[in-house]
Amino acid sequence: MSDQGESSSLAELIGQKVVLDMIGPYVYLGQLTGFDHRYCILENCDVHDLRETTTTRELYVHEARVHGIRPSRRKVLVSREQIVSLSVLKDVIP
Repeated sequence: MSDQGESSSLAELIGQKVVLDMIGPYVYLGQLTGFDHRYCILENCDVHDLRETTTTRELYVHEARVHGIRPSRRKVLVSREQIVSLSVLKDVIP
């Protein structure tokens, strides 16, 4: 996908609650408020380290879909190079 195509796709998601699956053992849930060529910007974000829990990534995201995001950060810049996938939280099947 071209940079312009990626930017257009991300721009359509501004303002929505999203799930960022990362290369490492982290998952980010929050409102996508912006992006540039290096970062996605999330606000009211929960940064979840899967090494600190027995919960799986899928179960954690499912629980957030059902019960809502419990923010632990007001604003986070997430490296786009580390993102494996980005999805809208409401698209997670409950």
